[in-house]
Amino acid sequence: MATTNNTLKTATVLAFERKLDPSDAVFFSGSWNKRDNSAQWQPIPVKEKAIRGTISNRMKTKKADDATEAQRALEAALDADYKKPNLQTVDVAALPPEADTLMATFTLRILPGAGTPNACNNEDYRTKLLSTVQVYAQGVGFGELASRYAHNLANGRFLWRNRVGAEQVEVQVQHLVQGVAQKTWTFDALSLSLSIFGPDSAADALKELGALIAKGLAGTSHVLLQVTAFARLGAGQEVYPSQELILKKDKEKDGENKSKTLYVVNGVAGIHSQKLGNAIRTIDTWHPDVEELGPIAVEPYGSVTTLGKACRRPTDKLDFYNLLDGWLLKDKLPAVEQQHFVMATLIRGGVFGDGGKE
Repeated sequence: MATTNNTLKTATVLAFERKLDPSDAVFFSGSWNKRDNSAQWQPIPVKEKAIRGTISNRMKTKKADDATEAQRALEAALDADYKKPNLQTVDVAALPPEADTLMATFTLRILPGAGTPNACNNEDYRTKLLSTVQVYAQGVGFGELASRYAHNLANGRFLWRNRVGAEQVEVQVQHLVQGVAQKTWTFDALSLSLSIFGPDSAADALKELGALIAKGLAGTSHVLLQVTAFARLGAGQEVYPSQELILKKDKEKDGENKSKTLYVVNGVAGIHSQKLGNAIRTIDTWHPDVEELGPIAVEPYGSVTTLGKACRRPTDKLDFYNLLDGWLLKDKLPAVEQQHFVMATLIRGGVFGDGGKE
């Protein structure tokens, strides 16, 4: 990374712990009308299903002008493959026939020390960083970021595909102190936008929740939240836990031929903590492609892997590293919205040092 003087350089070792720390979510089934008695709800297991499908993937063939006798034979063999059944084993999770509602529950810790590195091998850089973070905390404050994190809890974004098509979705957030709920907020998730962060019908409750999260980030209060979402999907409907990434070499080693493997927590269908964190930090509306994509998860380069796109390209000078270097090394104060982005990236956590570079 570039520097503007001979005294302050980026630390070669620079790391931050995440300050939004969710557990895994686990799935239960029950009746929408019994949301207040969730202790009797039943865990949702993951089961295997063997199915007889069809071949639908694109197959590679040579160009038509290469149609020799051997090529025609190959095409005939491929044509025969198209007609074969596609036999596969997959994992599935679903509500039982007597239950119409999915309950997903997890805890979320809001940790203090936002912007404070847990590893930094340059004392001068660390001093400048802490001073910059303090100026942000006292001048701008964590209110905007906290309100957006609160919004993504209230709107049930963390349910991902389970939110899509649900008839009703309710989210309950409890502030736990020594295991006892001190305050409970209840939100109609479908009434809250997934693309706009602003005033709405749940403004007072969201303000209270956002203020609590801000206190946790500032280190003035211990904050542990219990988040419980109810999605009314319909009796017997399929639900969607996280899907495990199984590499080809692991499949070969384990002799595993399953086409889809779902995530389980002690035998119960669940969602990865990383996927929950991704949903909660989907607050970046300050990137250049916001008109096209809306909010994206806070990432140093604004990466959206599902689209194969990076919204904060270094050439535009709006990626995390250019903004951070300009702020700390060149004393170029970013626009307030970009200050929010830099702080949100530090809250996300990661390894951001300049090691291995000249």
